[in-house]
Amino acid sequence: MKTNALSGRRSFIRCTGGIITAASAAGMLGGAWAKEKEKEEKEEEDVSPAEDLMREHGLLKRVLLIYGEGIRRIEKGEDLPPAALADSARIIRNFIEDYHEKLEEDFLFPRFEKAGRLVELVSTLRAQHQGGRRLTEITLKLATAKALKTADERNQLTDSLRQFIRMYEPHEAREDTVLFPAFRQIVSQHEYDSLGEDFEKKEHELFGKEGFEAMPLSYNYCTL
Repeated sequence: MKTNALSGRRSFIRCTGGIITAASAAGMLGGAWAKEKEKEEKEEEDVSPAEDLMREHGLLKRVLLIYGEGIRRIEKGEDLPPAALADSARIIRNFIEDYHEKLEEDFLFPRFEKAGRLVELVSTLRAQHQGGRRLTEITLKLATAKALKTADERNQLTDSLRQFIRMYEPHEAREDTVLFPAFRQIVSQHEYDSLGEDFEKKEHELFGKEGFEAMPLSYNYCTL
């Protein structure tokens, strides 16, 4: 019986030893997985200045789609709730013009001019920013139920929307494919990374944790 008891204790020790070893391994794997996950999340949060600005252009493109649908409905005499255009124009004013373009004008354009790089393009982009603000002012003024009932004001509104689309489609394309990629070449790695953090912080301060992703677009009025 002694022998059996001893054998049983040895078997138990071997079994529990295996369990403990397996648990330790699982713990190590779990810890490694957690660290890897944390690393991935950190990498996802670290957005470069160029990538941040390009993602915000996605919001601009979506508003351009709404503007295009607004033109189509006005010209076809179809129903168009004026709030669809007014709300979209306010997003352009508050997020694109007063925030996104302000970042470009304060942090990108001066560095290109100082470096003597793409100076002519920067001059054109800056002038288009000013032109865009004038067009947004017209859109905000005429995106009303009263204005939509008047032929002359409807024509002014569609002309404003059309000019904005025509200007900003090539505008954002030039920035995405020429300006933003070149920006990395005229600043140090430290400055580049620091600006990315500053842009992200500023966006969250002004627009909350979700940033531009929380902008309320009138999808119901846009054929996507």
